[in-house]
Amino acid sequence: MSDPKSASQDRQDPKITTEKRGHLLLIGFNRPAKMNAFDAEMLQQLSDAFSQLESDDEVRCGVIFANGEHFTAGLDLANVAPLISKGELTLGRGGAIDPWGVHGGVRKKPTVIAVHGRCLTLGIELCLAQDIVVAARSTRFAQIEIKRGIFPFGGATYRLMQAAGWGNAMRWLLTGDEFSAEEAYRIGLVQEVTEPGRQLERAIEIATTIAAQAPLGVQATLASARQALNEEAAARALMPEIVRLMASADAREGLMSFIERRSAKFTGK
Repeated sequence: MSDPKSASQDRQDPKITTEKRGHLLLIGFNRPAKMNAFDAEMLQQLSDAFSQLESDDEVRCGVIFANGEHFTAGLDLANVAPLISKGELTLGRGGAIDPWGVHGGVRKKPTVIAVHGRCLTLGIELCLAQDIVVAARSTRFAQIEIKRGIFPFGGATYRLMQAAGWGNAMRWLLTGDEFSAEEAYRIGLVQEVTEPGRQLERAIEIATTIAAQAPLGVQATLASARQALNEEAAARALMPEIVRLMASADAREGLMSFIERRSAKFTGK
């Protein structure tokens, strides 16, 4: 059962905050009582923030960070799973920017992301979808969808392979094991590792340097680099596959194990 105080806090405060700072837009996760787990409302608010980043001509670079002890626990499965099963997850629809660049509009402006604490599932995929990642040394990562009877559908299945190579990607995607900031740096998921508490400061420093460059040149550089990637076919196949998996007995068992805080017992059905 959820904490009534936490639920009230969720209703009163935005789950995603935005702050313009010169040519930067700071985008913050603001659901710390739930380890910044993404429910449907938070997903929509993040999409709105990325759309603001894209549409504001004064903004040249985005910085993504999180309030609280952890970056994110990933999806709030109890809230989002029913929407996924029905194909009703609305992220990025109607011309809105998809922060993961998979299910909707893709941003043209650069972003830097600062992570700390636990960074799970959708959090890793958000890192992979940005341009530069700064992590506190104490950050712990895990892509645990495989433990819930489903698979990553925010881009990790192809972007982690691009960043880390096949073996490194499969090591973490197929096991759901936790790994460190040092390992994330080794495989290319993270570009800089800082002392805990300095990750946001460093991300802002990098973003400020980017924002000082010619905006059209920066955006052209991003567009040119993306032409080397062939992600469209992989992205199109993600949602139909996750809908199919969500209908399986193993996915139902995975969700119940998450709710009941126990290990799942999968049958392959």
